[in-house]
Amino acid sequence: MEENPMQHDFDTIIIGGSFAGMSAALQLARARQKILVLDDNVRRNRFARHSHGFLGQDGTSPDDIIASSRAQLLKYPTLSWENTLAQSAERAERMFKVTTETGQSVVSRTLILATGVTDTLPDVPGLAERWGDHVFHCPYCHGYEFNQQPLGVLASSELAMHQALMLPDWGPTTLFLNNAFEPNDIQLAQLHRRKVTLEHTPIAEITGDQATVHLTDGRNIPLAGLLIQPRTKISSPLASQLGCAFADGPLGPYLQTDAMLETTIPGVFACGDAMIAAGSVGLAVGNGIKAGTAAHHCLIFWDDA
Repeated sequence: MEENPMQHDFDTIIIGGSFAGMSAALQLARARQKILVLDDNVRRNRFARHSHGFLGQDGTSPDDIIASSRAQLLKYPTLSWENTLAQSAERAERMFKVTTETGQSVVSRTLILATGVTDTLPDVPGLAERWGDHVFHCPYCHGYEFNQQPLGVLASSELAMHQALMLPDWGPTTLFLNNAFEPNDIQLAQLHRRKVTLEHTPIAEITGDQATVHLTDGRNIPLAGLLIQPRTKISSPLASQLGCAFADGPLGPYLQTDAMLETTIPGVFACGDAMIAAGSVGLAVGNGIKAGTAAHHCLIFWDDA
């Protein structure tokens, strides 16, 4: 096969330097590949004060985990890191050209998209101010610390049924329907079995040091925490620019990948929330490992493609 005349700057460029992106970078750095991480410093869990459920780091500040992980990565001489936004990406012959917000262009043989997702919160006054603290999306990450105090689930779709049936293990639970859906007889029986209180009156606002719910009829329901499941969108346009295919998840689109986390564009891999539709540090780290090793395997056989 004729050698590609285009020169590349890096073996792999990783878009996103949070948990998934750094995990992928570590595998490639340890394989002595020349890699570049482009990170805009906008992590999904930047609103949370503590990270829970991640083995070995339970209760640690996400900022501390990120800082420690980045310091470890930067010890590898083949890894470069730039705090900048990757603004565009395109296929360039058999390679990939990425342009940053400063106008700098870099070329790599493979690309890993660890861009994450952006949460779209329900339009309820007082909710956004408590997001990541007393308004949360994962009981496994946040539920234990509420110490069996009263909790709520804000419905935005029928998916709230699943949440409402889980949450009583963390505290007495009220399901706020908020005009999102009406449970059928089977669902009502399930809620009754789990001792979930059903509230039909819409929410007017949320106030207080924790999450006191004010209803439109004037009643107030004090809660320690309110569980929501926000809609999500991919945080970066790069996957669309490259022509990667998306699948429709219950909360928003996510990137289609195969068993090796390669997208529908050969040489482009994805990891983290952008492709698993689940907000978990542990899962992001795990499939970051997989994406990093898969990209390395792709590089090994790149000349044979």
